Amino acid sequence: MNITRRNFFKMAIGAGLLSSFGKAHAATDEKILVVYFSRTGDEYRVGNISTGNTSIVAEYIAEKTGGDTFEIKPVKDYPFDYNECTQIASQEKATKARPEFVGSVDVSPYDIIFVGYPIWWGDMPQIIYTFLESYEFGGKKIIPFCTHGGSGLSGTEQRFAIACPSAQILKGFAVLGTTAQKNRSETESIVVDNLNRLGLL
Repeated sequence: MNITRRNFFKMAIGAGLLSSFGKAHAATDEKILVVYFSRTGDEYRVGNISTGNTSIVAEYIAEKTGGDTFEIKPVKDYPFDYNECTQIASQEKATKARPEFVGSVDVSPYDIIFVGYPIWWGDMPQIIYTFLESYEFGGKKIIPFCTHGGSGLSGTEQRFAIACPSAQILKGFAVLGTTAQKNRSETESIVVDNLNRLGLL
């Protein structure tokens, strides 16, 4: 992130562009959790606010549904440099690595779990597999969502079905990373449209 981009987000906060819309309640009695991994190291934060693409989408989902959130934070941050990050992501995919993440969340009280991630090398980041393999999702509804550069969900819904065979995998949705980063109103609209499709608004 360069200084111009950082200053943009500082100004955005000052202008209220990154403020909460206020928590709503989903049109269901089911309890909702929004889990996400985003490229959100220190360079992607302004104060306590993440400016990573996937986190932006996750925050809209939580705000619209009243859901709780859990951010998957790697024990070891990925490099800020894009090329270095993609090299590590490629190595992790090739070796089916399972990077550790910080903390934990009790998924047992939740009926619906959104799981969000960027698309890296045509797949979910390997840390998402770490998360999925760390918990029991029997009987739960899982809704994938992602940010991407043009590939959409890239077949990741099917990978959820393999990783979580006892869960019900619902049709997910994708948001272009550039849209999440640069067009908040369109991002919000995409989230609302999909929550309506899912019967959650």
